[in-house]
Amino acid sequence: MNGLAGTGTLLRLALRRDRIMLPAWVYAITAMTISTGYSFGTLYGTASAREQFARGMNTNGSLRALYGTVYDAGVGGLTAWRMGAFGAALAGLMSILLVVRHTRADEEDGRLELVGAGAVGRRAPLTAALLTVLLADLLLAALVAAGLAALGQPAGGALAFGSALAVTGLVFAALAGVAAQAVETGRAASGTASAALGLGFVLRAAGDSDSRTHWLSWLSPLGWSEQVRPFADNRWWAVALGLLAACALAASAYVLVGRRDLGAGLLPRRPGPASAAPALRSQLALARRLQSATLYGWCAGFAVAGAVFGSVAKGAATLVGDNQQVGDILHRIGGQGSFADAYLATILGLFGMVAAVYAVQCVQRLRGEETAGRAEPVLASAVSRSAWAGGHLLFALLGSAVLLATGGLAAGLTAGATLGDLPRRLGALVGGALVQLPAVWLTAAAVLAVFGLRPRWTSAGWGMPAAFLVIGWLGPVLRLGRPILDLSPFTHLPHLPGGTVSAQPLLWLTAVAAGLAAAGLAGLNRRDLG
Repeated sequence: MNGLAGTGTLLRLALRRDRIMLPAWVYAITAMTISTGYSFGTLYGTASAREQFARGMNTNGSLRALYGTVYDAGVGGLTAWRMGAFGAALAGLMSILLVVRHTRADEEDGRLELVGAGAVGRRAPLTAALLTVLLADLLLAALVAAGLAALGQPAGGALAFGSALAVTGLVFAALAGVAAQAVETGRAASGTASAALGLGFVLRAAGDSDSRTHWLSWLSPLGWSEQVRPFADNRWWAVALGLLAACALAASAYVLVGRRDLGAGLLPRRPGPASAAPALRSQLALARRLQSATLYGWCAGFAVAGAVFGSVAKGAATLVGDNQQVGDILHRIGGQGSFADAYLATILGLFGMVAAVYAVQCVQRLRGEETAGRAEPVLASAVSRSAWAGGHLLFALLGSAVLLATGGLAAGLTAGATLGDLPRRLGALVGGALVQLPAVWLTAAAVLAVFGLRPRWTSAGWGMPAAFLVIGWLGPVLRLGRPILDLSPFTHLPHLPGGTVSAQPLLWLTAVAAGLAAAGLAGLNRRDLG
């Protein structure tokens, strides 16, 4: 049989399965890019203001490490600077998740074994997954280029920037294809490829922070994306470099897929003991076993992010300079304290929204266990449905607290070291991070309610943290009305550090979260599994 037989059918199936997730990813990255370009055009309306802003960025090593180097002071160049590293990282993450979803995850769940029993070639699933990502990245490039061109930016630079994002996504898609052949589980494949993405971001940041270590950025696909220099030099050869790397990795994945058995990986898992340890003989222990690795990875990310954002608290004043309009927006997002407090409160608010993504992921694991058939044998024993769901919910509630405490602690240590008064800064930032918990818990409880009452809609729960992020970050910039801003639970939280604390909104949010969680558990106890 032809190794690519059935690729077209699998491609149509993948596009159908991703008809919600794929457009959501593309739309989110495109909207962030276009809104960034619009904001730069509005807030820095003159060439002199943009030149001053660019000089401030390029003379601050910590900010260069975070965002990269400004190569062009126009609106397009500043947009490419602001969204280059983060946009490319998001495109890479989207590509990793799509490839693993249609290769190793399907193989782990037994879907590819059923599909492979028909007229489907051995390499068709991998090919369909890569083609799905190719279409997604091409659509992303086209929309980003069209959006920036609609803002009046040069078409060549807009196309170069869109191409840089797309090629970065293709590199990490091919890398995910290699990881899917090396390990035996979808989570391990996603974790391996995501770790490579994180390493790439670190290498790019280290290279941009100091001219003496600039060579490090060339070791990262994110660094190649930056070296395209859209709107400045438009280096198309850097795009070609990314394409060559993607082709080489994809070729490696095709070679490896033919050298292993279906369901196995090139790096097989070590078998565990025949009998479980006493610490693993409970439902809570099972939830800990399933969720702990994810929590450790998120903690590492929050620690790094907290340290980075806290370290630039002093230099972040360069972002504003004498631009009163930018300062007003930052104060609307982060409160009315000093500029440093408003900046740090804004970052802690972002940490809360990201922690909500982790909480949703923990709750979504319940639906994954149910649809994969792993929940049924557990519930056939002396384990109640409430206890089973409660174990995973506990990780959503306490795990998010651990994440926020970790991020606040890291930010407090670095901000205290740069701004002075370490004890006060440390306590204020840890407290400011933990005050986000009621809104995070409400988000997790809302998804649990959907899981218990309308399980088929559970995947739509990812829209909640995305909507809250859009409202919280774009709402103040666009001056949206209070009724719209109040739709996000994070809007009702105090802005710390620098703001005043009121217990009333915190108690109300916690009470609503408890009610939603109770409704979700009650619905789960009354409905059929599956």
